[in-house]
Amino acid sequence: MAVDVFTTSDGIRLAYYIDDFTDPWRQADTLLLLHAAVGHAKRFYGWVPSLCRHYRVVRLDLRGHGDSQVPPESSALDMDRLVADVEQLLAHLKVRSCHIVGNSAGGYIAQNLAMKSPEKVKSLMLFGSTAGLRNSQAASWIPRIAKEGLRGFFAATIADRLPLDKVPAGLVHWFVDETGKNDPAWIARFVGYMSQQEWSERLPEIKCPTLLVIPGGETVGSIKNYDVMIDRIPDVQAITYEGMPHNICDAVPDRCAADVIAFLRWRFGMPV
Repeated sequence: MAVDVFTTSDGIRLAYYIDDFTDPWRQADTLLLLHAAVGHAKRFYGWVPSLCRHYRVVRLDLRGHGDSQVPPESSALDMDRLVADVEQLLAHLKVRSCHIVGNSAGGYIAQNLAMKSPEKVKSLMLFGSTAGLRNSQAASWIPRIAKEGLRGFFAATIADRLPLDKVPAGLVHWFVDETGKNDPAWIARFVGYMSQQEWSERLPEIKCPTLLVIPGGETVGSIKNYDVMIDRIPDVQAITYEGMPHNICDAVPDRCAADVIAFLRWRFGMPV
């Protein structure tokens, strides 16, 4: 898996990956995958094999995550900047419009891109992603991370993220190890900012077909936070993964990818 890099307008190097095993004689749609906070693009490893046969799959490491550069403390961190990162990646790849999967915080960015520049988003597929993180306990994570460290915090709270009786032990250990590799100061900034954001009143601005996949045992905020999305996004289909805690994209990747393919085929037809 080769990593590519581009530089944003504010000078930050962002890493991305492209997997494309579509038929070489057709122009495949681009499917962009945006990961959760404290994650990275490699966490979509289980999704890629089935998706990249039908779509040109692009995965971005959000700024400060994975192989992307950790911005200096003086750099801007707001939704406009995070949305611009995605827009500039698409421009770099000469992609005018694409389908977007957003997991948790990745979905926050995807929603805001769809509201700001609807012509760039053909469809949204949101996994465990509400209309912001304000109505959650995320702000309480920051002092715990400062005290316990990233790895310690996620090890202590892993049952809030993965169904431990249903996933391999190796996934649990890998998940905790990978979260622990992040820069704690950047994660504190990122989560601190996201935990102040909420845009439910703007949801009617999302005009594209939208798939909303809800963790039925949501552990980051209340499951009721998804109700407003069902009510206000004009063209939305909702699916609930009953009993699943927040990190459904890691726990059941094959199921998630299958639902993405089914949704896109339903709304856009078979790729040809």
